[in-house]
Amino acid sequence: MAATADHSTTGASAPAYYVSTPIYYVNDRPHLGHAYTTVAGDVLTRWHRQRGEKVWYLTGTDEHGQKIMRTAEANGVSPQEWCDKLVEEAWKPLWQHLEIANDDFIRTTEERHTARVQEFVQDLFDKGEIYKGGYSGPYCVGCEEFKLPAELLDGATEDEKLCSVHKKPVEWLEEENYFFRLSAYGERLLEFYAANPDFIQPASARNEVLRFVEQDLKDLSISRSTFNWGVPLPWDEKHVLYVWVDALQNYITAAGYGSDPERFAELWPASVHLVGKDILRFHAVIWPAMLMAAGLPLPKRVVANGWLMVGGEKMSKSNLTGIAPTDLTSHFGVDAYRYYFLRAIPFGTDGSFSWEDFSARYTSELANDFGNLASRVAAMVGKYFGGALPAATAAGEAEQAVADGLAAAVAVADVKIGEELDFAGGIAAIFEFVKQVNGYLTTQEPWKVAKDESEQGRARLATILYTAAEALRGTAVLLNPVMPSTAEKLWASLGAAEGLGALADQRVATAGDWGRLPAGTTVTKGEILFPRLEEKPAS
Repeated sequence: MAATADHSTTGASAPAYYVSTPIYYVNDRPHLGHAYTTVAGDVLTRWHRQRGEKVWYLTGTDEHGQKIMRTAEANGVSPQEWCDKLVEEAWKPLWQHLEIANDDFIRTTEERHTARVQEFVQDLFDKGEIYKGGYSGPYCVGCEEFKLPAELLDGATEDEKLCSVHKKPVEWLEEENYFFRLSAYGERLLEFYAANPDFIQPASARNEVLRFVEQDLKDLSISRSTFNWGVPLPWDEKHVLYVWVDALQNYITAAGYGSDPERFAELWPASVHLVGKDILRFHAVIWPAMLMAAGLPLPKRVVANGWLMVGGEKMSKSNLTGIAPTDLTSHFGVDAYRYYFLRAIPFGTDGSFSWEDFSARYTSELANDFGNLASRVAAMVGKYFGGALPAATAAGEAEQAVADGLAAAVAVADVKIGEELDFAGGIAAIFEFVKQVNGYLTTQEPWKVAKDESEQGRARLATILYTAAEALRGTAVLLNPVMPSTAEKLWASLGAAEGLGALADQRVATAGDWGRLPAGTTVTKGEILFPRLEEKPAS
């Protein structure tokens, strides 16, 4: 079963907020780097759903090319058999495990993709944007890319050169190819970048692309004739399409290009392409030029995330630093996993994964600050008011400060996560509010107030506990995109569905409106949100 979700987000009216991940090579199982980008896209799209917007989230797999063909051969199966096995046994199940709520999962071996790809390149060929020629140069099979001299490292011998990404020898490739006239689009691309300064993010990525394009673009080899695992060129079936030209088109073929004009008009152009920084040029240079040549709108933003590092090396299977996400979720849980990588590593920068840092944040931020707060509030409502949420009748400056803190957290997090893709900043704002609520309880000492059984004392105790519960109500809404299972547990514990309805139906815009949680709802102390961790499992 595909890791898809029916959110009823498409229709004939307003355009959707369309987010894509890269489509991932299926030469091996997914590791933390793949999951990092996919979780980020999931949090972003869940946030926009929480705003009440139409959303469409796309991910998928890139299944053509020489690298996959060789991997399949090494495993004694056909490329298609290899892809089918990996997709169904590894990729889709992992996205389901991580609660990725994608609306579509596209595979580049599907006919809905390959047929449209052939139409796209045939159109460019008919327009004279593609011509036949020859090419020779160093080629990295791992990157599926010809390399420039500046992108190579010295190898073990004088003649050996290594790919700077994979640290493996490149191959010298000479063959007859078809070329896309990429060189004709340098000025148009620079003009587009200038008119759309937010198109490439972060700024460091934009600057890299500008320097690359300003050095004059070379025409792009778009076909291969030395192997046959790819989409055949419709006008010359001795050639298959260069895997990147094939793969990039998934963003439009999945959206209805050439098959569903109404759907395509609603979804395209994409709102955000999320990519790793190592594939930035394909998305910020080659892809926009191809779209210009085809007369199609360009995506609104290309946002490059940094690399996850282990021991100073980019996390990847080829560098033997690949870690399976389930190695972590089995210990910390899925929601803590989703939280940690977006909280600990500013999106767009490189960041090092550390088991020790994960453990420390889990204990301090999730278990102690957040989980313990939820548990204490539910326990005190149960103990002092029989589980019925009391009304706040004695609010003062301290309560107003908490209300103001929630409104501020909503405002900051909405901009940081929903607009700037600063997940770390947005989550930090939410957890600063959690700390504020903990501080409020520490200062107000409801366990001491409870000893005053006068009417005034009871009113004060009721106000303190309502304030804390209402703060948790707002926090549950804000954390639902980040930690959906945990937020649902908190929502249920607060009895919020009784008066407010489903958590998914709550809106970010009203999350900071104070006093939404009705008095009288049944508050229950459910399971511990973040239980104490056992010792780190032996490696």
